[in-house]
Amino acid sequence: MGTRIQIDQLAATVMKELEDYANTTTDGVKAAVKKAADTVKKEISATAPVRTGKYAKSWATKTTAENSHALEITVHSRNRYQLAHLLEHGHAKRGGGRVAARPHIAAAEELGIEELEREIERSIRNG
Repeated sequence: MGTRIQIDQLAATVMKELEDYANTTTDGVKAAVKKAADTVKKEISATAPVRTGKYAKSWATKTTAENSHALEITVHSRNRYQLAHLLEHGHAKRGGGRVAARPHIAAAEELGIEELEREIERSIRNG
């Protein structure tokens, strides 16, 4: 079942196994982050308010930071970023009154968080 090693090789063998585990989980977590970012982008595009459709089509993902043990992906609106906050939270009109909020980003974010947690757990369990 196990591998026989000499006692003086124990520390090196344990470190090797820990490094293998770290590399395996890092790859799984990075894949989960990419999948969750794509899900958030698709969900925002699907639930975004539609007037001309340009706002919904403007959503994209961008790798912000990546190294051997971490990955950061940003979901953003390429050319309609000014509208995102106004549509999500509503805004005041010029002549008085308010425009109602049309929340669509927060729900997609929650969906992405749930998927990320689920995928990370799955990748760690399955190796």
